[in-house]
Amino acid sequence: MPRNAFYAQSGGVTAVINASAAGVIEAARRHRKHIGKLYAGRNGILGALSEDLIDTSRETAAAIRALRDTPGGAFGSARYKLKGVEKGGHEYERLVEVFRAHDIGYFFYNGGNDSADTCLKVSQISEKLGYPIIAVHVPKTVDNDLPITDTCPGFGSVAKYVATSMMEAVLDVESMARTSTRVFILEVMGRHAGWITAATGLAQGKPGQGPQILLFPEVPWNEEAFLARVEESVKRYGYCAVGASEGLQDKDGKFLSESGLKDAFGHAQLGGVAPMLADLVQSKLKLKQHWAVADYLQRAARHIASKTDLEQSYAVGKAAVEFAVKGMNSVMPTIVRTSSRPYRWKIGVAKLTDVANVEKKMPRDFITPDGFHITAKCRNYLQPLIGGEAFPPFEKGLPKYVRLKNPAVRKKTRGDWQP
Repeated sequence: MPRNAFYAQSGGVTAVINASAAGVIEAARRHRKHIGKLYAGRNGILGALSEDLIDTSRETAAAIRALRDTPGGAFGSARYKLKGVEKGGHEYERLVEVFRAHDIGYFFYNGGNDSADTCLKVSQISEKLGYPIIAVHVPKTVDNDLPITDTCPGFGSVAKYVATSMMEAVLDVESMARTSTRVFILEVMGRHAGWITAATGLAQGKPGQGPQILLFPEVPWNEEAFLARVEESVKRYGYCAVGASEGLQDKDGKFLSESGLKDAFGHAQLGGVAPMLADLVQSKLKLKQHWAVADYLQRAARHIASKTDLEQSYAVGKAAVEFAVKGMNSVMPTIVRTSSRPYRWKIGVAKLTDVANVEKKMPRDFITPDGFHITAKCRNYLQPLIGGEAFPPFEKGLPKYVRLKNPAVRKKTRGDWQP
């Protein structure tokens, strides 16, 4: 007898996370012998805890197909970390209660490092509670910091966006540097890993062109060295463009822009590195500056998504279902690079015990010895990931994005859970 499945999106969304959702849903519809209905959690894992489920079977095939072209999280996502088992495990018991009520035998969790840990725990604890469930993690994170997989779905599109934005900003600054702005700083995401910062370096067509400086979380902040490099660049080239990570840290590992607040996952809430650096340039070097924070724009920019990233995002969603119906539990589909020139890849598999809570940072040989730019090896790694265009359909001059109906499933438990 087929059993139902549950899918949820977790953490920050991406330009292509809905492509993974499409991959999961369309694959589930092809495996009727194993999977009955596929329910999505409204607002991620909160939807399971509060029994706020969405019946994806009531969406048309065309609507699901259009998810590939639509950014954001079609079912809603959430930054919510389940409490540890050592604190009683009541949330996991609640999940099992809801899953049992709706005959859910498959759990697909689409997220990053913390989500991989949650997926693993769901598999382990459900079995202990007498309700075995097959749990498969669907990888997603713009930070590109999941281990084992060659790249993380969502990253390639962000990389393409920030590299393009930097390239265009550099042309602007070059045009005006003689009489106007001399220093431009673009702040991008990346708490502990500098992958997105590295991607801004792809905008440098030849030595001397901007960005002349990249600031990585992996390289301890040195104010004196930074200011000297900015001053040198302005003297040699007339301007200086900087790609900076939000997670820039000092030699003691403290975030330069830490606000003192915590997010829902318990991570330090970061403030703004770009304005801090701009103030430093203004006060110390007396140079006119401008800064920008890519923020949500970098992860929402479906209009300039990487075709490679889109295809990989769909593929891991599809593979997750195929793994599950084969009985593969506590695993994650991975991207395996088989060739860089030409770029070729295939789907692999990793155990969640090897993925959960493991963070992949930039290798030191991807960063130049002086710590201020990317090496040829890094460029060769990054370049294929931004390859290809996958423009969404346009209507009246704007992208045409789908909005699902997201019909609710009737509740079957009496539990009144609140976050």
